[in-house]
Amino acid sequence: MLKIGVFGTGHLGKFHLNNWKEIEGAVLTGFFDPDNSTAAEVSSKYGLRRFDSVDELLNACDAVDIIAPTSYHFELCKAAITRGKHVFVEKPLANTMEEAKELVKLAKEANIKFQVGHVERFNPAFLALKNYTLDPMFIEVHRLAQFNPRGTDVSVILDLMIHDIDIILSLVKSNVKSISANGVAVMSDTPDIANVRIEFDNSCVANLTSSRISMKKMRKMRLFQKDAYIGIDFLEKKTEVIKLNAPGDKNVFTFDIETNNGKKTIAISNPVVEDGNAIRMELQAFYNAIVNNTDTPVSEIDGFRAMDVAHQILEKIGAVHAS
Repeated sequence: MLKIGVFGTGHLGKFHLNNWKEIEGAVLTGFFDPDNSTAAEVSSKYGLRRFDSVDELLNACDAVDIIAPTSYHFELCKAAITRGKHVFVEKPLANTMEEAKELVKLAKEANIKFQVGHVERFNPAFLALKNYTLDPMFIEVHRLAQFNPRGTDVSVILDLMIHDIDIILSLVKSNVKSISANGVAVMSDTPDIANVRIEFDNSCVANLTSSRISMKKMRKMRLFQKDAYIGIDFLEKKTEVIKLNAPGDKNVFTFDIETNNGKKTIAISNPVVEDGNAIRMELQAFYNAIVNNTDTPVSEIDGFRAMDVAHQILEKIGAVHAS
């Protein structure tokens, strides 16, 4: 039995509560939320104890799930780590790079399990590619959302684009060479739309556009590599692979084209995208890492790297102090 304490039970926090209740072996000890109205609702709906202080909840649990606003991540993570508690924290890891650096140091010293909530790693459309060799040399990303005041305490870089930054860094096994970016604050005090170009030492280039003031939603990533084009639709949960036909390819549609090097056979396939709850899968992975003493799939180092690139982008835009 693993006792879980939840910090923050707002919109996303309630999704976490629902999913923890479905994970065998995990027991919700209770929650901490300073908002009396939210706390009363959660206590009534979920039958959970509201703890009066951070310390009191930490003393009663084995691991914490932190879904509080980003400005509280550092103090809550630090308090948990120093008491030897395992930590799951929503992205971004922390509010500043200084805070993120200290959390990485503290987690290593405490030898606890630490996972950052980059939930798109568990999107079924992305997981459908687990058996494919991904070695992209050009990446095009569009993540567009309609305006919602919730989440505007941080820029669109740390709110939306950081999902794609994390995935790109997990795919491209090379250091970042250069970053160019521009962004505009339209509806809030921080950038609401941004376009970014990231160049890597291995010559891979990633072009990312994120907006939270769009008329329609879009969450698409396109990967171009030597032998294939891969399209991932995170919103519609669809994946497409187009490549030169290879012996043994199954469940593909093929057609021939004439090139300067003769006839080529093109194969189009749609990998099976299994139904799955990404939030539950990431929380289950955190639980499994603790009980099996294995690495978390999205570590504090991963969270730090994504934050580092995001803050470099903010510096390029000139919004680092308003992030």
